Amino acid sequence: MKEKVLSGRKNGLLILFVTTILMLASIGGIIFGGILVGDQGRMIGLLPLICGIVFLCVGWILYCGLKVLKPQEALVLTLFGNYVGTLKGEGFYFVNPFCTAINPAAKTKLNQSGDVDGGSKGTALLLKGNTSATVDVIEASSKKISLKIMTLNNNRQKINDCLGNPVEIGIAVMWRVVDTAAAVFNVDNYKEYLSLQCDSALRDIVRIYPYDVAPNVDTTGDGIADEGSLRGSSEVVAGRIRDEIQKKVANAGIEILEARITYLAYAPEIAAVMLQRQQASAIIDARKMIVDGAVGMVEMALERLSENHTVELDEERKAAMVSNLLVVLCGNRDAQPVVNSGSLY
Repeated sequence: MKEKVLSGRKNGLLILFVTTILMLASIGGIIFGGILVGDQGRMIGLLPLICGIVFLCVGWILYCGLKVLKPQEALVLTLFGNYVGTLKGEGFYFVNPFCTAINPAAKTKLNQSGDVDGGSKGTALLLKGNTSATVDVIEASSKKISLKIMTLNNNRQKINDCLGNPVEIGIAVMWRVVDTAAAVFNVDNYKEYLSLQCDSALRDIVRIYPYDVAPNVDTTGDGIADEGSLRGSSEVVAGRIRDEIQKKVANAGIEILEARITYLAYAPEIAAVMLQRQQASAIIDARKMIVDGAVGMVEMALERLSENHTVELDEERKAAMVSNLLVVLCGNRDAQPVVNSGSLY
């Protein structure tokens, strides 16, 4: 289904003025005709009387063809089941009074900007399947389709990364409707469809990456291990999520402008263990740095002593000195000096 934009219909103000004048004229004709027929018995008064009554009975139908659109709004019209076209752009329109506006997602309220329940009473429903967006169904809703950029903030999901570790992740998706006909006729409810596809695409992409950099993991599909991760490659991951969602919702006339990761953390059941693992890795890295520095300082001390001939040490004494220096430099506590008042040998 291709979108067909209706143009040249911005004559609503003229139709409103003419219809109102004719309605007032019909009331005047009924009064005038009734006077002529009732008081003087003239048959000539039947014509304005009958015309006035007929127009009052059917003339109000013209008001049903008046449509008002604000900026960034659209209205999809059907006539007896056939797609007539779409009104786009702000203005006061007049269309066939028997045309019906259709928007299957009019009563669907997602957890997003510009599309919330505004305090009216409604029933909160949870979309079936893997979706996590909350839907509010209210009694009265407009059939207009918003063409504004919307921000869908799906709730956090628990997904296993490529190593099997459960992580919690949330995304925000910026989107808008670009083809109103496809959005209305190609899918049952384009808002629910978008929310479901966001959840599905998020799971598909997150399963490719580890939470943190891991060895022998290929995230690009080229057969070569790389350093891609959810935590370190958030921009790349968000870009792939956006492309995946766009492929899934292209047939619904929706354009995905941007996707951003809003929350990322290990699941609570393994968060403490992973924290200990990170702490252990940090301690090991710190110890490696301390040992490397201590070995360099010992080597420098031995070289300086040898160059200046400060003291002559045999191999056994050098080994003892190296041991003592490494203990002092690598220890967690301050060294306790021992004073030797005897001879060296």
